[in-house]
Amino acid sequence: MTVNVLILCTHNSARSVLAEGMLNQLARKAGRDVRAHSAGSAPSGRLNPFALEALANAGVDVSACRSKSWDEFVGEGKPAMRIVITVCDSAAQETCPYWPGSPVQVHWGYPDPSNAPGGDEGKRVAFELTRQALAYRLVQLLALPIETMADTELQAALAAISES
Repeated sequence: MTVNVLILCTHNSARSVLAEGMLNQLARKAGRDVRAHSAGSAPSGRLNPFALEALANAGVDVSACRSKSWDEFVGEGKPAMRIVITVCDSAAQETCPYWPGSPVQVHWGYPDPSNAPGGDEGKRVAFELTRQALAYRLVQLLALPIETMADTELQAALAAISES
């Protein structure tokens, strides 16, 4: 049975897209039946080109990537989300979307690499570092027996990962 993971950020243009691409690639390489989705509460409708570049440089196929609303995941016939991860930066006073109904939710906040100083090169570095930081946590997520863990165990494990 596929474990669906929804990664949320307000605009679904950078961090959540990086996490979706990386989790799908890492799960595929590990032979895990885990499917990542990303969405935003106020999607920008466009992807940050630096996010696409960072993913492509990591070997992720970006042809299907797009900015989408979380409305696409609501309603009959939509995949049930086992895990919801928010990646907005609450320390920067960003409003993090809230997804009711998912049994397991965790916040893994990251500064918006779109705001990195140093022009294009500074943004490239910030996006790559964000991609690597997300991948580090996602590898830990995939090391868990998420298919068989109780929700409370999974919640505690994901909260522990947020401290890493």
